[in-house]
Amino acid sequence: MSTPHELVACVEKLASLPAVYHRIRALIDDPESSVHQVAEAVSSDSAITARVLRVVNSALYGFPGKIETVGRAVNLMGMQQVHDLVLSTSVVGAFSGLRPARLHLVGFWKDCVLRGMAARAAARQLGMGDPERMFVEGLLADIGHLVMFQAVPDAANAALESARSTGQPVHEAEQTIIGCNFAEVGAALASAWHLPTGFATAIGAQLMPALGGPHATEASLLNVANQIVATKEHESPDTAALDLIDPMTAARLELDTERLAAIRAQAQDETPEVIALFFPDQG
Repeated sequence: MSTPHELVACVEKLASLPAVYHRIRALIDDPESSVHQVAEAVSSDSAITARVLRVVNSALYGFPGKIETVGRAVNLMGMQQVHDLVLSTSVVGAFSGLRPARLHLVGFWKDCVLRGMAARAAARQLGMGDPERMFVEGLLADIGHLVMFQAVPDAANAALESARSTGQPVHEAEQTIIGCNFAEVGAALASAWHLPTGFATAIGAQLMPALGGPHATEASLLNVANQIVATKEHESPDTAALDLIDPMTAARLELDTERLAAIRAQAQDETPEVIALFFPDQG
């Protein structure tokens, strides 16, 4: 049996956020820092600069082809959104070297992007939370599974197979077989990476959003996004998703199949372009 921190420790040596992210985070946390300093920090890493400009000039952010410099990006988007954008591109890069044998990585990352876009669309459709931050939290929400399949691949696969054969929720099978579930592992990774407090709390509470305290809304949006991904191939996806969403969450967000259908449609329409941005080789 393993704890979330033990599993995270197994991959921390293999996957870490780049130094430029931590510099940007420190600047944003410093009330004396300036937009110019943040732009300089981003620009110090050519690979991240290229990714940031590629994404910010896409339809995802609404500035297609208009932003030529990081400084202009920071001025237009604000420091928090640039932080979140750098974080999202850095997370993908941090795990690029991991190749868990029992996990289909292309499918995993496509689902992560769909989850991020579903969380973003839910925030927009329901008028709750910050849509761009929800994209990043949604992108990270299932990262615990990548950690588990890297650190304890046989146990992670056994939990998945057990859930498939019994109909038991995956997180419950993980709790029984591994000793913790993917949400707890994802929260532990967010804490180990010193991400903003809300990330760890929302990711950790995504299965039971009421436990999210001040970040319960974010956790609720992740709960909705999870079920949109889980039911993407179901014959009646929105009815199935509504049945799987935490009941307190569904009531709190006043969800019905019509609203879920609108969230799903927006997420599915925008996901292919975002996959192409973050994973140009996967399409």
